[in-house]
Amino acid sequence: MRSGEIPWYRVLGVRIHAVQMDETVDLLVRWTTMRDRTRCVAVADMHVVAEAQRDRDYWKVLETADLCVADGTPLMLMGRISGFRMERRVYGPDLMLSVLKRTARCGIRHFFYGGAAGVPEELARRMMARFPGLELAGTHSPPFAPFSPVEDPVVLEKINRCRPDVLWVGLGAPKQERWMATRKLNVKAPLLIGVGAAFDFHAGRVQQAPSWMREHGLEWLFRLKSEPRRLWKRYLLSGSEVAFKLLIEISTGRFREREMPLRRAAGS
Repeated sequence: MRSGEIPWYRVLGVRIHAVQMDETVDLLVRWTTMRDRTRCVAVADMHVVAEAQRDRDYWKVLETADLCVADGTPLMLMGRISGFRMERRVYGPDLMLSVLKRTARCGIRHFFYGGAAGVPEELARRMMARFPGLELAGTHSPPFAPFSPVEDPVVLEKINRCRPDVLWVGLGAPKQERWMATRKLNVKAPLLIGVGAAFDFHAGRVQQAPSWMREHGLEWLFRLKSEPRRLWKRYLLSGSEVAFKLLIEISTGRFREREMPLRRAAGS
């Protein structure tokens, strides 16, 4: 697949690119070598779609992403219904591991931005041990607060001074996609990728669901049981609302009205 032609479909109006893990990794590694501009990658699940339903500005942010992959099982299944060969979802934590593995010993430099204090540092330590030859450009854990106009330029200067090729952003949706969209003109890195909970998973701070639950679309149930206070609204209220809308869209065939199987990604 050429980087200029990326097939896509829509889920409740949100554009999802019809790519699988291997071709996604191929494309991202290729983008790290292109210095014409900064490209942003969103990893979308049902929570992302729910946020885009409520917030038009966030929907616009997702529209500007150079790549928006189907992390959620329902999004992957919608790709199948739309006529694409979608065998598995592009799971964010696995995408991170695949890119890190592919770029070890290649001179590609990685920066981990996000997570609580100590998380990006532990993530970096574990990934460098797991993938010998992986080059670390730097790490930074932002405060758990709205971004400060005083701190932001300092952080951007730190990132640019480290000269990363890939900036991993682990702020959680929708914060990380907003951050990437508003900073991409000021970040001197070819590629920004938002992977949310992957930071906590791979740093050993949060336990992942068993592989069989992840493969059968039940990760949400495991996470809800693990963090009920934080996630119950997301999964039980927002998730149910979006699932209902999705069923209506499928039953009426409305999703086909907005489907455009192939378009040229702007600036790819």
